[in-house]
Amino acid sequence: MNSIILFDLFAFVVAFLASAVLTPAARDLAFKVRLLDNPGPRKVHAAPMPLLGGLAVYLAAVFAVAVFVTDEEWSQMFGLFVAATLVLVVGTLDDRGMLHHQIKLVLMMPLVAIILIGTDMHSEIFHLVVALPVVGLPGAWIDYALSFVWFIGIIAAFSILDHMDGLCAGTAAIVSAFCCSFAAVGGQLLVGTLAAVILGATLGFLRWNSQPARIFLGDGGAMLLGLVAATLGIKLRFPELSPTVSWLVPVLVLIVPIFDTTLVTVSRLRRGLVPFASPGKDHTAHRLVALGMSQRGAVGVLYGLGMLGGALAWIVALVGPPAGMPIVAFGVVSTVVALVWLERVPYERQEVETGHS
Repeated sequence: MNSIILFDLFAFVVAFLASAVLTPAARDLAFKVRLLDNPGPRKVHAAPMPLLGGLAVYLAAVFAVAVFVTDEEWSQMFGLFVAATLVLVVGTLDDRGMLHHQIKLVLMMPLVAIILIGTDMHSEIFHLVVALPVVGLPGAWIDYALSFVWFIGIIAAFSILDHMDGLCAGTAAIVSAFCCSFAAVGGQLLVGTLAAVILGATLGFLRWNSQPARIFLGDGGAMLLGLVAATLGIKLRFPELSPTVSWLVPVLVLIVPIFDTTLVTVSRLRRGLVPFASPGKDHTAHRLVALGMSQRGAVGVLYGLGMLGGALAWIVALVGPPAGMPIVAFGVVSTVVALVWLERVPYERQEVETGHS
């Protein structure tokens, strides 16, 4: 395990340095090509902000992976590379106003999910424990369907999580850190390397993205981080755990985007709005600010929630069933209570419209 940790540390450092160098360059390029996010009534920034942060994170990650991953390992990651490139390009075109925003959800995200599943990146829960001969459906196909929903859901969740300085990138860093720790203990070298690379790339970027931000990820960057986070979560393996319990670990690690998306979806549906086509200041962080917190404080609370989720994931991984079931019950009850409470918090309620969330 020590050799894996050392390897991951080197990968982290290279990605961090590459991102720290590439981010200001991407910022300058965004100003030159006028790829900017202009202020608006439902945005928290007051000046035009460059939107090419995702390009810096992408290039830093690709560079670090190329340095540390062997040709054989690279072939295993080829599907992820294709999917990540597609996500970044489509997201950047959307930021440029060259695509209808619904293309991402209706066409790109399903295509990305199919690419990943087709290159052996899918869950392994049901095919290990169940087959459904009554309907002629083997458990593996349930895994494919579950993975399809997982990829689309997490990518979309990160896409709408990028609404406050440092929130999306910081959340991705926390997710990557916990995934890296699980992979190191489990002896998953490639998964650990990828997690370490994303951790380094996001932290190098955060120096420029923390409040007051000087560059944004852009939609391509936010979806890129969602794509990698979903992949890390689905590739973690826990041989000592029952497959019916191991799925809890990535869910807990990714609690922040899952919780925020659940809150926004339920809230907007209650008001007769389309969840991913009705932008507004109704996210978790916005509601915390409405309670009197600063933006930095609201983001800090969500960082804390992400760390708590990761800690609970470790407890589940260590104790396993049935001892881990009270944690699950606590998590479900706490989530419901928090959702109900935050929905009662006064916040800016938007009307039906289309655009970024």
